[in-house]
Amino acid sequence: MTATPGLGTARPASPDLLRSVFRRHAAGVAVITASGRRGPVGFTATSLASVSAEPPMLSFAVGTAGSSWPVIATSDHVGVHVLGEHQRELAATFARSGADRFGPATAWQEGPEGVPVLDGVPAWMVCKVVARVPAGDHRIVVAEVLLGDPTGSGRPLLYHQGRFNGLRD
Repeated sequence: MTATPGLGTARPASPDLLRSVFRRHAAGVAVITASGRRGPVGFTATSLASVSAEPPMLSFAVGTAGSSWPVIATSDHVGVHVLGEHQRELAATFARSGADRFGPATAWQEGPEGVPVLDGVPAWMVCKVVARVPAGDHRIVVAEVLLGDPTGSGRPLLYHQGRFNGLRD
């Protein structure tokens, strides 16, 4: 049996361990939006994943302590926006607690099913929520894609080492 490099530095599971490991994992950046009675809500997500091609489905995680959760918990539809590297500030705005996410600095319009659709993103989709699965202090939302537009321009925005970054050639 060969030794695993670094095994001597293994730590027990903890929130800090999980955060430390995922700081080393580059993830695409998306903004999830929904329409609520008091106006639109949205948050930055790095957990977006493709689930199924037939039917087209995706998933994302949302914290139950976040300000967007009460609306996401009851919304039938959500908007999913893939951000470009030119949208670091937009990603930061939707990630910041207490920010005016749909204020004058955010270009958006009401889209299909009343979902807020952000302008200038490389790609967006409107989805029907089909499941909300409990997962610790989060919920995994599974949604079926109804329509979208993948024709926007820009290279993808990534989240790595606690910062928003662009791709390097």
